[in-house]
Order: sequence, then C-alpha cells, then structure tokens
Amino acid sequence: MELIKKLIELFLHLDKHLNVAIQDYGVWTYLILFLIIFCETGLVVTPFLPGDSLLFAAGALSASVGAALDVKLVYVILTAAAIIGDSTNYWIGRFVGPKVFQKENVRFLNKKYLDRTHQFYEKHGRKTIIIARFIPIIRTFAPFVAGIGQMSYARFITYSIGGSIAWMAVFIFGGYFFGNIPVVKNNFSIVIIAIIIISIIPAIIGALKERKA
Repeated sequence: MELIKKLIELFLHLDKHLNVAIQDYGVWTYLILFLIIFCETGLVVTPFLPGDSLLFAAGALSASVGAALDVKLVYVILTAAAIIGDSTNYWIGRFVGPKVFQKENVRFLNKKYLDRTHQFYEKHGRKTIIIARFIPIIRTFAPFVAGIGQMSYARFITYSIGGSIAWMAVFIFGGYFFGNIPVVKNNFSIVIIAIIIISIIPAIIGALKERKA
C-alpha cells in the first residue's frame, strides 16, 4: 500500500518532483529523464513508470522563466530514450521468445499464439507500434511482442522512430506551449489525471470490444 501511495503521489505531483530533481541534480536531470523513459519503454517489468504525464511536465518546466531544462534538448534526449528502449525491448522479446515457445506446454502461451502475433504485426505493424506509443502499458509490451513475433527489425525500427517522434512532440511541446497557462498550471494535478485517463481510454475500449467479441 505504501508503494502505491508513493506512486500516486509521484504521478499527481510530477511538476513538483521534477522541479526538485532539477534543483538537486541540475544537468543530471536529463539523465534521470532518459532512464525513466528508457525503462518505461524498454523493460517489460516497469510499465507503471510515468510516461505521457512526465513528458508533459518536462515540457511545462522547460517553458517556465529561467528554466534549467532546454525543451529542444529534452525532446532529442527523450526521443532517443524511447527509440533505444523500444529496440532493447524488441531484442529481449526476440531472444527470449523462441526459447519460451520451444516448450510444447507453456501455461497461457502456445505456438499458435506466436504465429498469430507474427501475422498480426506483419499485417498491422505500423498501426500497432505507432498507436501503442500513446497508450500506457501497451507501449511497454508492444515491442516485446513484436520481437517474439519475429517482426523484421528494419520494419519495426522504422515505425518505432516515427511513433517516438510523434509521441514526444505531442506531449513535450504540448506541455511547453500549454503547461504554463494559468488554468493549467493552477490545476496541474487535474490535468495529469486527465492525461492518464485519456491515454488509457483506447486500451479500455479495445478490451471491451474483445470481451464482447
């Protein structure tokens, strides 16, 4: 429960925590941001890390008077973090997947699932990887499943780069241009909650449709 409370506190007050990090670590804040985005996209075990909301907060703080963060540098560094994280996740999936599926009886997994994943990504790869960028949790698993499904890396990385560029642009520059508007700044926690809710709506709708089907 204590961990959950801390995570909720982190999500709701990202602007304050990020501001403290900037004051305490200065230029090293770029590395902290890089590692958070890398882990959120590159490690299947850390889908709970802040993504969209962190990008928005970083953009907003970059626009404040006397900001210690440069929005262009934030954009370049975090785009690189997302692409590298995606690639890492992909290769983990590609390396681990075949070993897992060598076993005939693996609970919840089978070779038919592997084949369907491969077919799905070959058919809808571009749409899946780019849209997944904007959906928390799903964006963490999409590269891993693409690796398991043996999607060609050249095709994967092309879509990953496009999705990463778009994802970063929407949230970082969204925060940069709108994060310091008085009504947004004074209700930052509410804005963060709204971003999180809007981000997970597609996943909820997809789950409901799948369950109905």
